[in-house]
Amino acid sequence: MTFRSIIALARPEHWVKNMFLFLPAFFAGRLAESEVLLNALLGFVAFSFTASAVYVLNDLVDAPQDRNHPDKCRRPIASGEINRLQGRLIGVILLIFGLSLAYFLRPEMLVFSILYFVVNVVYSLWLKHVAIIDVSLIGLGFLLRVLAGGAVTGVPVSHWLIILTFLLALILGFAKRRGEYLVAMGENNFRKALEGYNLPFLDMSIVVCSTVAVVAYLMYCFSPEVTGRIGSDKIYYTAFFVVIGVLRYLQLTLVFGKTESPTRALLRDGFLQIVLLAWIGSFAWLIYAKKLLLGAML
Repeated sequence: MTFRSIIALARPEHWVKNMFLFLPAFFAGRLAESEVLLNALLGFVAFSFTASAVYVLNDLVDAPQDRNHPDKCRRPIASGEINRLQGRLIGVILLIFGLSLAYFLRPEMLVFSILYFVVNVVYSLWLKHVAIIDVSLIGLGFLLRVLAGGAVTGVPVSHWLIILTFLLALILGFAKRRGEYLVAMGENNFRKALEGYNLPFLDMSIVVCSTVAVVAYLMYCFSPEVTGRIGSDKIYYTAFFVVIGVLRYLQLTLVFGKTESPTRALLRDGFLQIVLLAWIGSFAWLIYAKKLLLGAML
């Protein structure tokens, strides 16, 4: 066991998913407040350690199947770099640290962190083998990230954020299953988790969820509640980046078949990164520019 293998087991590259904790404060226009930002950053760290404990659990459960996978066979437990006892110890340490920090920040965040861990235990041991339910639980995991972010910063989570987060997570989940299905076809090694899927169903599910997500986002942009809270009726301009981003992800999924790992797709695709940064930048301008200008004038 080496330090490098421990880091690989914790999968820090997947911590990018925990950026969802920042969304409630970001869209509420409060991320520039020092206390809110600090709590969001510490909450990100706490949830990341809890999530890493979940990844360790997944690797412990999936090790026999991972050894037959062309990519996952290199994971520390599957490859034998870390034995099962060492893996359990690392997982417990990560979980204790993550939950302790969550409780120190806000007891409410501890509740969502525990729920996230419990949901993933059920997912790993049983429900990951039930088609549609497995992807729905992935969506629930992203929702719990958002709710944890609202709890740790004291910012209410809007119904729009809940709906859009769940739809986005469904797109990522079905795209991940499609990538796994393609690999399984090539290796002629279908896991039980894929038995309830086929390519036409996965393709249709991805397109349906993407369509509903874009429509929901447009409704969000024109909602009087949202335009009144943000103080701008120009939010619909940000929809251009959303549509382009969704189309790019559909291209990566349906044309290039590169979304077995959504995190890897995001970290390696420059096109998607530029669109995402442009969307964040445009929203940040709408939400924070007026506040900054007023602050400078005062």
